[in-house]
Amino acid sequence: MPVGGVEIPLIVVWLIVGAAFFTVYLRGINLRGFGHALRIVAGREDEGGEPGEVSHFQALTTAVSGTIGVGNIAHVAVAVSIGGAGAAFWLVVAGFLGMASKFAECTLGVKYRRENPDGSVSGGPMFFLDAGLAERGWPRLGRGLALYYAICVLLGSVGVGMFQSNQAFAQLVEVTGGPASFVAERGWLFGTVLALSVAAVILGGIRVIARVTQAIVPVMAGLYISTGLFVIAYHYDRLPDALLRIVTQAFTPEGAVGGVLGVVVLGFRRAAFSNEAGIGSSSIAHAAARTREPLTQGFVAMLEPFLDTVVVCSITALVITTGLEPSELGTGAVSGVELTSQAFERVVSWFPPVLSVVVLLFAYSTLISWSYYGLAGCIYLLGPSRGVRIGFNLFYCFCAMVGCATTLSAILDFSDAMIFAMAFANLIGLYFLAPSLRTDLDAYWARVRARRDA
Repeated sequence: MPVGGVEIPLIVVWLIVGAAFFTVYLRGINLRGFGHALRIVAGREDEGGEPGEVSHFQALTTAVSGTIGVGNIAHVAVAVSIGGAGAAFWLVVAGFLGMASKFAECTLGVKYRRENPDGSVSGGPMFFLDAGLAERGWPRLGRGLALYYAICVLLGSVGVGMFQSNQAFAQLVEVTGGPASFVAERGWLFGTVLALSVAAVILGGIRVIARVTQAIVPVMAGLYISTGLFVIAYHYDRLPDALLRIVTQAFTPEGAVGGVLGVVVLGFRRAAFSNEAGIGSSSIAHAAARTREPLTQGFVAMLEPFLDTVVVCSITALVITTGLEPSELGTGAVSGVELTSQAFERVVSWFPPVLSVVVLLFAYSTLISWSYYGLAGCIYLLGPSRGVRIGFNLFYCFCAMVGCATTLSAILDFSDAMIFAMAFANLIGLYFLAPSLRTDLDAYWARVRARRDA
């Protein structure tokens, strides 16, 4: 869809409209529900004995491990390297608006989840599209959208896995001497080790995945945030100028209307890949949470875009815009994690190896979370048998290994296509189920007020 000389992907418009709609329709839940979300994660709203497989915090860390990944480093770098500093502004706006659509999809993921014969729980868009639209009188539409989503999330998980392993290997090559190094020619070896490490966790199911993410997510996020803040503090004299460029270039980049639209689209597109709001994937992880109240996971899920995009992506953007010269940004070159690594290296020469550890942790955590998302799609299509679980997990690990030997542009195109395709079905279902969602939310607030007054 060309506007002002810029080709705007319809899926970007679809996600922007969806996020804005739920922000307004749910009466600014992004802001008024933020404090309540923190109370739930802290366990202050727990009643004990709730059904499910993992705690609120474990559901959050599992979902966050799927969103806080290499994309927070690589996708921000891609956006800034092509669109300039202004793209970072729209990343943050997308993250804020995405909190509302994330609330909606994760609430419905819990509301319509299913318990399997082995006691495990399966949920996500496939299930709320199927059951939710059937309740509203559109069973065929719901079933068709559910099948479409299941296929897309299965294929999308493979694309995400390949991207994560590719960028982890790219950073390792960067710190060991570049394309001519000994490591650069042995991507298959790195991929094999990474794939085996992933298999050791995901074959244990969501409970093992949740325990691992609960341990590594706080560590990896804390390490990256602390080193990023150090770099920003080191360039404190450049910070005002960087913030000014981020804001002004968001509205007045070269090219007037076309330039502005290009930067907006780029920021929203990269943010969508990073925080996945409107995509529906996180609702698969939240469906496993121990709760009788679906709305609680909607509140918890809102923290994901905030942490992923508003906090972590903003730090990456400031590291790049303060650490590199303005002439090095907005060049049109697609550069992933290497650009962020350069910004770190100009402060402390040994920071890139530290970044490599962070990138590896980010990639690893995202790999294990997205394996669960792809498996959920596979289970919806083929059933929850042990053979289906093992077969998919082995195939997933093989694709992650292959990702180390594939070009970044090819993986980005495939991943974007699959993940954004998921948004079509997911948001259609959210629109159909929006009235019942708001009714449930109003009833929930009434119960919360009554409990506090008692």
